[in-house]
Amino acid sequence: QVQLVESGGGLVQAGGSLRLSCAASGRTFSNYAMGWFRQAPGKEREFVAAISWSGANTYYADSVKGRFTISRDNAKNTVYLQMNSLKPEDTAVYYCAADKYNIAAMTSVFYNYWGQGTQVTVSS
Repeated sequence: QVQLVESGGGLVQAGGSLRLSCAASGRTFSNYAMGWFRQAPGKEREFVAAISWSGANTYYADSVKGRFTISRDNAKNTVYLQMNSLKPEDTAVYYCAADKYNIAAMTSVFYNYWGQGTQVTVSS
């Protein structure tokens, strides 16, 4: 079974940067599309970014486009989310998700596996 573990969250000042990592178990990781979602207090879970199994295609929410970058290193079974120019509204729990059918959707119901989440807090 695929297990996902996020890390790299923390507290930063507005304008700062963080790099989130998502480590996956299993030998089939390279065949999975991967996504990042986030959920702020009192709000619904929202799409942040996704990447196809090859890394050739990436997708971003409008709110993070130009500031966040999703990437993957299949040799390390790891997906990253580089977050630059962070804003207070980026504060949320960030979740890594895997899609074994390589859909790379912007809707959470298409993903099969989820990590436990990592907290990102951006102070103003």
